[in-house]
Amino acid sequence: MTASPPPPAAGARRSAGGARPTPLLVLDVVGLTPRLLDHMPRLKALADEGSRAALGTVLPAVTCAAQSTFLTGAMPAEHGIVGNGWYFRELGDVLLWRQHNGLVSGDKLWDAARRAHPGYSVANICWWYAMGADTDITVTPRPVYYADGRKEPDCYTRPPTLHDELHAQLGTFPLFRFWGPGADIVSSRWITDATRHILRTRDPDLALCYLPHLDYDLQRYGPDDPRSLKAARDLDATVAPLLADARAQGRTVVALSEYGITRVSRPVHLNRALREAGLLDVHTQDGMEYLDPMASRAFAVADHQIAHVYVRRPEDLPAVREALAGVAGIAELLDDEGKKAHQLDHPRAGELVAVAEPDAWFTYYYWLDDARAPDFAQLVEIHRKPGYDPVELFMDPEDPYVRLKAAGALARKKLGMRYRMAVVPLDASPIRGSHGRLPADDDEGPVILCSAPGAVAGRLAATEVKSLLLGLAGLEEIPPGRTASP
Repeated sequence: MTASPPPPAAGARRSAGGARPTPLLVLDVVGLTPRLLDHMPRLKALADEGSRAALGTVLPAVTCAAQSTFLTGAMPAEHGIVGNGWYFRELGDVLLWRQHNGLVSGDKLWDAARRAHPGYSVANICWWYAMGADTDITVTPRPVYYADGRKEPDCYTRPPTLHDELHAQLGTFPLFRFWGPGADIVSSRWITDATRHILRTRDPDLALCYLPHLDYDLQRYGPDDPRSLKAARDLDATVAPLLADARAQGRTVVALSEYGITRVSRPVHLNRALREAGLLDVHTQDGMEYLDPMASRAFAVADHQIAHVYVRRPEDLPAVREALAGVAGIAELLDDEGKKAHQLDHPRAGELVAVAEPDAWFTYYYWLDDARAPDFAQLVEIHRKPGYDPVELFMDPEDPYVRLKAAGALARKKLGMRYRMAVVPLDASPIRGSHGRLPADDDEGPVILCSAPGAVAGRLAATEVKSLLLGLAGLEEIPPGRTASP
């Protein structure tokens, strides 16, 4: 087993900027709402002993956009993260779940902290856009993509030595338990244990920890299903040792969520409507249809309950509006003024932005015949699909051999052979939970908890999280271009 390095010399770090700031642990508990908190006694106790508040979110209320707002204090119109992905016009391709922090504009939390306190140290454990960020410690999911097409679980770390250290202590990062049909508590447990290890051995001033477990069953079954409530209890138990460690180390703990997941029952196929109207083009290879975004007059990048609709020519906007006007499940179709009202008016956004009805969500599906769907449609393939696909959380219930196929693929994988885990259904109807809209009320929306009494109260805007964290650390918020007074 690799020996853990000793914690950094705190005295050396403090000498750069005076007394050490109050150390922080920030937990992103995905999907946490006031209603779920009633099933999470440890987090509820943290709030009861400290403080809690309703937390505003952004449109779209999705991970990448919300986290970027928390860390920059800016809205999507400024930081540029208009969703979990978008159409990269300069590349002619739809790309989701990119990882480089250079995509996020604006002054980051750690930049502001270091202006006030040079040497301020930050650990990012699985918050998004981690790669390339100017943090001291990084852990983020990063599969190994072998030359023969195999994809194997792994993670990226900084410093590089942390990779083998974590794997020796915790095992390989459980990528296939982080997303896909096998997604479960194992991934959040690994992240929790990695965070505990980093706090113990590196002692960063700020640790950001991402806990995705509630995302899974709440989307599979809905937020009020007994299985979802069990997921809340399981996550609460998993995070208990980390909360105890933080208390013992004198860390202030903040737990927050990006969005609340609400019950849905209707998948809405925007791209099929655009195709039937003659606005969306595909090209065919080996009998499979692929979206042709560069040739299409219009297409949608679906992202839960939000979809960016990209329209190649302004003169086609009326035709696109007409094609979508009769689609049941669309609550709003935001134009330039609508995007501006929600501070979503960034060049990366679609010419129009569709917002779903509360009980509906948007698929990326563009084919009209399942026999012509691309092979990646039945894979867990977040980088090739031109939109988000929550159906990846299921195995195909219509295929009686689906588990046998999965077992055969795993056997090939263990032998080091190429394999295809084609188990995802093409039926979107099982999904029972989604997000992306602004919440109807605070009970369905995100929440923020703090171990410090009186730190938060009432309602906090997503743009205020950055300032709150600086204040909890005891740091003055100094504008870019200035430094702390000696």
